[in-house]
Amino acid sequence: MKKVFKLIDLDCANCAAKMENGIKDIPEVEDCTVSFMTQKMTIKAADGTDFDALMEKVVKLCSKVEPDCQIVLK
Repeated sequence: MKKVFKLIDLDCANCAAKMENGIKDIPEVEDCTVSFMTQKMTIKAADGTDFDALMEKVVKLCSKVEPDCQIVLK
């Protein structure tokens, strides 16, 4: 299962890279890309993954890296 999210107020490419690497370390995540240029995040997880629980982890991690960034389901 793959979902794409819009990022609002992602301020730098370095923060995007930190977010991407952190999200890839979450066990349920198969792959992740965070693009500063397009302000998009794509997360791929196994079918049957509880995406709500996964996104709680993602939002918590991302708010540590970029506190003002909002994640919106496209």
